[in-house]
Amino acid sequence: MNNLTQMTRLEVVVPARDAPAIRELITSAGATGYTSVSGVSGIGHHGQHSGALLFNEYDTLTMLITVLPPPNAGELIGAVQELLSTSSGVMFVSDTYVSRPEYFQ
Repeated sequence: MNNLTQMTRLEVVVPARDAPAIRELITSAGATGYTSVSGVSGIGHHGQHSGALLFNEYDTLTMLITVLPPPNAGELIGAVQELLSTSSGVMFVSDTYVSRPEYFQ
């Protein structure tokens, strides 16, 4: 692809109360940053989730998105899988391409 570098993209949707643990895993894996989107809504295995705050910010879902070099992704993927084995949430992993690889090293 036109001067693009392949990376691995992880998107993790979890209850807001679990977002700090995911953030810690992301930074521990050496990712240089992440995007956090709170108030995510949708429908899935655990039913429908509204993006509106009901009682407090912990009743909503949060999506965390990060991009990192493929060699660094395996450890993070395994750690997120382990966390999700004891709580609700979902992880999406995909190949992506970036125009500024130095931002993700």
